[in-house]
Amino acid sequence: MHKEFLMGNAAIARGAIAAGLNLICGYPGTPSTEVLETTAKNNDGKIYVEWSVNEKAAMELGAGAAYCGARSMVTMKQVGLNVASDPLMSLEYIGVKGGMVIMVADDPGPISSQTEQDTRHFASFSKLPCFDPSTVQEAYDMIQEALEFSEKYHTPVFFRPTTRVCHAYASIDVKDREEYKENKPEGFVKDSSRWVIFPRLSYNAHMNIEERNAELSDIFSGYGRNIVLPPSEPGCRKGIASHGISWTYVKEVLRDREAPALFKVSTPFPFPEKAAVNFLKDLDEVLCIEELDPVIERELVYVCGKYHLNTRIIGKLTGHVKTAGENTCDSVRGDISFFMGWGLDDAELQDIEVQDTPPELPVRPPVLCAGCPHRASFYAVKQAMKGQKTIFCGDIGCYTLGNAMPLDMVDTCLCMGAGVNIAQGVGKIEPDTKCFAFVGDSTFFASAITGAVNAVYNQADMTLIVLDNSTTAMTGHQPHPGTGRTMMGQVVDKVNIEAVLRGVGLTTVETVDPLQLDKAVETVKRVAAEKGVKAIIFRSPCAVLIKPDKPAVIDPDKCIQCRKCINSLGCPGIIISDGSVKIDNSLCSGCGLCTQVCTVGAISCEKEV
Repeated sequence: MHKEFLMGNAAIARGAIAAGLNLICGYPGTPSTEVLETTAKNNDGKIYVEWSVNEKAAMELGAGAAYCGARSMVTMKQVGLNVASDPLMSLEYIGVKGGMVIMVADDPGPISSQTEQDTRHFASFSKLPCFDPSTVQEAYDMIQEALEFSEKYHTPVFFRPTTRVCHAYASIDVKDREEYKENKPEGFVKDSSRWVIFPRLSYNAHMNIEERNAELSDIFSGYGRNIVLPPSEPGCRKGIASHGISWTYVKEVLRDREAPALFKVSTPFPFPEKAAVNFLKDLDEVLCIEELDPVIERELVYVCGKYHLNTRIIGKLTGHVKTAGENTCDSVRGDISFFMGWGLDDAELQDIEVQDTPPELPVRPPVLCAGCPHRASFYAVKQAMKGQKTIFCGDIGCYTLGNAMPLDMVDTCLCMGAGVNIAQGVGKIEPDTKCFAFVGDSTFFASAITGAVNAVYNQADMTLIVLDNSTTAMTGHQPHPGTGRTMMGQVVDKVNIEAVLRGVGLTTVETVDPLQLDKAVETVKRVAAEKGVKAIIFRSPCAVLIKPDKPAVIDPDKCIQCRKCINSLGCPGIIISDGSVKIDNSLCSGCGLCTQVCTVGAISCEKEV
């Protein structure tokens, strides 16, 4: 063993490698992305690494590997699990031969997500064991234990870190290379009674699953990471139950105080029932501190009822802990202070919060980067459709920021790929509306192709706009089927978006550079006027990935200070300084869009060749 300073996600990857990982696949999504990327960086060639087209594909790929006896891991964020839930629910009935971990990173806050979903519910819904790490060190150790449990009980297992574990850093103990386990898969053994799901198989499997989970509840009660600590304060009959990063906050708050009884739940499902009874039996009252939902709280209420315990359980359900958002050390301090009766009233707590709160930083709303081609795409469509009744259905990615003023070009945004079908739904009810759906190139492959097929088959009248910047920009520029390279470093044929669209039945598919503004506007006007399903691919590389051109220059003698460049585009590279419009040379990429918007020719841009 030796020490290394690692991010939580890196620790998870390194732990999985040490446990003999054979295959890892997933779809990028903050806060999970670095797990797969770290595995790729530390791959000695024995591990197959893949960014799959979406989470469903990844789940099925990981299952196939585990059928062969391989140790596999599938990575995603909490909303990605929704996409993968179809194979997941059947996979539990089939089971696996090798260890298979489904690493789902939850995002309380939410900091970078559409929802605050709690994957612990999915664990109980799908009847899969769930591991919930609280520190970087525990994440490293527990991922290895999760693979062992999975392989021993022939079931996929959830591994559920949250953002503050995924992105925390710590100096931890890691194994030396000679301590790594090597897993040699047996290979797939044909057996239709084992691997082909039929009603009779599912019925028998369901009974076996319930028996197994009852057994696991007992085993997890003795699992060393489910901790029951007696009170350090003599005569105290209060307790606190927690988990994950919230457990770390609880320990921090109690560090210099006499503590009540403590219960750390590292395996929320199957719930460690006997350990819970041992914790509750001598207590009058228990506070549950958890993220996000009252999972532990409900389990403890159930245990009290089942075993006729008179312990009062409080938390989110009783209004003693906030019901949304992430916990913080300060919020946990306040919850515990009231619970323990440490004499802090509202005014005192407010004083503490004021003292602990740093000064507010200047507000910078999220915006598209300077030089982002999506800005030009949105502006071209806005100009082309001026004066017409329209709806612009957006999607998940950088281009969601097209909703910001002054562009104001995202009327709806639900989940990945949904905009294509939402536009169809609006068009069926309001046929006089010009319906547009914006989708990125990575999202197109992940979940929008089926929407395009649906539109053609059901004779929709809409325009699909594919914003192709040749990367998965939002999550850190991962490759996808349209980039021509894989996560294993292979150079492959690009999957052509235009060919795919024509293949599913679109007859009008045009590709244009959005930074050629006049041509882009003309293309939108012409294509949108056609009936039926048609598509425009706006193709221009992500500004972050290319060498910038020379920044634009404003001629002060020509500039009339109309500020159209600012009021129309909202580019952060164009600023007001000393009352005049200026170019911020540190941000401007020289894309030239503003030169085409300026009506008096005051802005010029010398492109490098």
